[in-house]
Formats: sequence, structure tokens, C-alpha cells
Amino acid sequence: MADASIPVDLFNPGQVFACLGFLEAADVLLGEAEGGFDWTDEANVRFQLGAKGDKNPFAAVLQFLAAAKVFAQAPGGSGLSTAKWGILTEEINGNAPYPYPTPQSPATLPAVLVASGKAILIDHWGDATNRDAAKFWAGSGGYPGAALARDALDLVRDCSISDVEDPFAFCRPQSSSYRFDWRRDYIPIDAGFSPNDHGDMNMMGFPLIEILAAIGLGNARPKRLRKLEYRYSVIGKTAADGLYAPTFLRAALGCPALPFPQRFFRMRLGWPGKENQARCITNITEERYP
Repeated sequence: MADASIPVDLFNPGQVFACLGFLEAADVLLGEAEGGFDWTDEANVRFQLGAKGDKNPFAAVLQFLAAAKVFAQAPGGSGLSTAKWGILTEEINGNAPYPYPTPQSPATLPAVLVASGKAILIDHWGDATNRDAAKFWAGSGGYPGAALARDALDLVRDCSISDVEDPFAFCRPQSSSYRFDWRRDYIPIDAGFSPNDHGDMNMMGFPLIEILAAIGLGNARPKRLRKLEYRYSVIGKTAADGLYAPTFLRAALGCPALPFPQRFFRMRLGWPGKENQARCITNITEERYP
């Protein structure tokens, strides 16, 4: 069993979701993954991750992402395809399970990341259960989630060993994203201008956080209070408890009261463009709850 830790900002929901993404990916790639947040030193909050074997689990996940290819999955006979955006589409036929009802457009077809014989599914945006899909990017008939995954992966191909020490600091010029890291986003009426009107301005994004956050929401979601407001929580590791199995960190995100050290945060969003389309995170506060 090997473990390592990285810095995390608990007031950045994308980083918290991405920690779960590291956990989920390490569980698929290495097995027996466990994790926990450590805020013993408020000036250096860490996420610790352990997994089977002797390899740094963060490094293993980054190496997988650097090599991964993306394809979309469509129900057999649906006629849905992401070929228009350069993404191969695989049809699921026969008795093979499909994660949710047939989407109305290719935009929300599940994305599958594949490398070295391992596969990781991203499908939270099509969730048809009573959980909120936490889909902040716009356009049910527009740019597909699988294409956003491909674009993010193309930007993280050059992750180096130094990025393993602080992966959430990794940034690149990024034109579109899942809108999980609020450091890139803005509301034009609040900012006073729109970068889209300035061709020589490049917005710096955090593609590693975006792709890992999307993976992290596969089995867990923040608790939706209303369309523009969510709550999320994290559980902290202690010397006695050590690290937690994925089940506990997934449950914590939805804010039930758990018998572990726990912190709660409220996330507020706004409309960067037309109402009821894309949403972006605008404000985070910590609160006592329940």
C-alpha cells in the first residue's frame, strides 16, 4: 500500500470534486483506494490518497490521463454520434447496461477514458435519478461532454513529475470547460467586460481539475438546495481513523451528518450568459451544518 498527499483548497469545489476523482481513478487503476482530507494545518490543507501497490497513486492517475483516449457511448439504434466533433462513438447493443435513458442529443452521451487496458466512465451529466446532475456547462444540443473531456486531456498530456506534488496548480490556456474551477470563470456584467470581445486575451484554465472533477462526480454529488445554490462537505482524517474507503468520501459530499471530523460549505452560482444555460461558481462560504 502506497500513499501520498497533495495541497487542496477546500473553498474551491472543483478541487474537492477532483480529489474524489483521484480517489475513483486510483481505485480503478490500482485497487483498494482510500483517502482523507487533513486540515490540521489550516495554512497547508492536504488530501491524502492511498492505493494498492508501491506506486504513488497521484502519479499513476496522471500517467493514465496523459495516455488516455476518449470515446462516447450511445444506445444501440439511437442514431446519436459525436463523430462531428472528432470523437469515436461506440454503440451499446443487446443486454449491455446503459447508465440512463437515451439522451435527446449527443451532448450528454457518456464519455469513456481508455488507456493500458483500463477504462474510466464519465456520465454524471446524464443522471436521471433523484440526484442533481451537477451539469454546469451549457447546451443540451451543443458541444458534447465527451469533446470537453478530449479537450481537457489534450491540455494535460505534458503533465510532468513536478506536477504530482501540486497538480491543482497546473494551468493552461483553456477556451471551454465543465466550469468546475471557478478561478477561470466570470460573469461579464460583474467583471465589467467580456474576454470573448478581446481576441488577444487567453483565459487560463485548470484542465486537470476539470477532468478529475468530472470523474469524481460519477458516484457522488453535492447537495442541491436550488438551481444556483449547493452544499458540499468533506471528512477529515485523524491519527486514529487513518484514511477512508471511497464509500465514506462519496457520502460526505452530499452533506449527511457523519461520525467523523467534518466541514460544510455552501456554493453559489450565477448565469454568465443566458439564464437557464451555463452556470458558473461565484461564491463559497463555510457554515455550520447540520
